Amino acid sequence: MTNSIKERQVISVIVLNESSVLARITALFAGRGYNIESLTVAPIPDSDMSHITIATNGSTKVMEQITKQLHKLIAVYKVIEHEEMVEKEMILAKFPITEHLSDISALCLAYNGGIVNVGKDMIITMVADEPRRIYHFIEASKRYNPIEIVRSGVVAIER
Repeated sequence: MTNSIKERQVISVIVLNESSVLARITALFAGRGYNIESLTVAPIPDSDMSHITIATNGSTKVMEQITKQLHKLIAVYKVIEHEEMVEKEMILAKFPITEHLSDISALCLAYNGGIVNVGKDMIITMVADEPRRIYHFIEASKRYNPIEIVRSGVVAIER
């Protein structure tokens, strides 16, 4: 019965940095009807590899199948199923200049962030924290009438 329960999963995949690798990986999820909540891809410094971090919801059984199939892809070097990890996400938010700069700054500081740009019409902030806390920042920031919010994907690393 526990195999059918969907729970949040975070998987990292180390791949050769070449075309169509990402399409093949996401096809494994789509083929089983699972949505990818967050997908982050970045090159690994001083190598020809990339680090893909995928956050999704799925049953343990299906996630095991996807992991096994990921291992079979030629361009995949390593698959890490995160259990104990440090997980972060970033957000950029734009606020009207009419809002109180000090209040917005204090809010950002509470969520490991700050003001990164001030223009004549807007304030741009950046926050980097755990996904759950990013959600809380978004909720708290609504009182300052954000003009635009851009959210990154999750990045994770094993402890």
